[in-house]
Amino acid sequence: MRPRSLDEMVGQEHLLGEGRPLRALIEGDRLSSIILWGPPGTGKTTLARLVAEATSKAFVPLSAVTAGVKDVRETVDASRRRLAESGRGTILFLDEVHRFNKAQQDALLPAVEEGLLVLIGATTENPFFEVNAPLLSRSTLFRLEPLSPDQLRVIAGRAMATEGVTADEDALAFLIGMVDGDARAVLTSLEVAIALAGDRKHVTLADAEAARNARALRYEEDDHYDIVSAFIKSIRGSDPDAGLYWLARMLAAGEDARFIARRLVILASEDVGMADSMGLVVADAAARAVEFVGLPEAQLNLAHAVVYLATAPKSNRSSVGLWKAQADVRERPAGPVPAHLRDAHYRSAKRIGHGVGYVYPHDAPGGWVEQAYRPDEVADRTYYEPSDNGEEADLTDRWPGHEPRS
Repeated sequence: MRPRSLDEMVGQEHLLGEGRPLRALIEGDRLSSIILWGPPGTGKTTLARLVAEATSKAFVPLSAVTAGVKDVRETVDASRRRLAESGRGTILFLDEVHRFNKAQQDALLPAVEEGLLVLIGATTENPFFEVNAPLLSRSTLFRLEPLSPDQLRVIAGRAMATEGVTADEDALAFLIGMVDGDARAVLTSLEVAIALAGDRKHVTLADAEAARNARALRYEEDDHYDIVSAFIKSIRGSDPDAGLYWLARMLAAGEDARFIARRLVILASEDVGMADSMGLVVADAAARAVEFVGLPEAQLNLAHAVVYLATAPKSNRSSVGLWKAQADVRERPAGPVPAHLRDAHYRSAKRIGHGVGYVYPHDAPGGWVEQAYRPDEVADRTYYEPSDNGEEADLTDRWPGHEPRS
């Protein structure tokens, strides 16, 4: 099912469309060293194979999973002989380049610098973290995107035409919704579903479910918002079991894990807030894990965040404080910045009164001095009022200038 030409490639139009940079380099056989960065099943290896067919250079594939420094040096030596004997250059395709350690990557660097090798590195990991800076600086980075449902449908349609089978629309939609933009995964699942269909030559939803060992649980747009609402309200209500249930419902229905993670990050500040500031750290870490690890494993990180946030003490006082301040910004006159708070770092600022009267808090005992920090128009307004929950209950005891709790 691999494409045999660039025109047969599905997806990555930003790189391979007519007149786009990577297509021009491949068709002109003028490719210099590149790094292909993208999720699994987005076409990195397929692109490398198309380069192999389009180039006049020798094409040498290696996998960083199995290759070592010895293999790299042998490839470099062979490339040098090839260039000397026939004037023919060499392209080295290094799959999973992030698996190479620093010493292995360093062994490649002189040959890439010299132009002896054109490197095509493929990686699913962020190359800025996993590829040595000197090697990365000598390569052009091309980022591949997950395939859209419509693009996956084209690929699945080609496979079914090749196999002479058909499929119910809900079966195809189920398989596509389960693979997170991964063409290889949808083809693998479809292959199993076709085998299960057998002589029927028609894939049903039951076949698709069996192929993925999962039940098709889908919901309409209204259900989407209702379930998300129930999810947020369950965590806000400190019910970790309900939070995990709605999380499982969303994951089973193919909800975007990034969307779930974003909601948790928002909730961590809106509903947990200053009662447990680590909630935001945990939620942010889960969101990063979704990007770094991906599904299905990242569901564990999401569950971790759900349980932490559900069991954390709750406070919305920082959110309420912001909303009050925003209301005053909308409804009250916008007073000028008090003169003593204005920028006084430029020449002649003090001559016009900027910064005059400002007291530097660090010069005062305890690092605090009573001083006005707002325009007169809102000087008497209180926006943030700590709650009695969690860490926030102790806040006033360490808040300079604020009346301590009795």
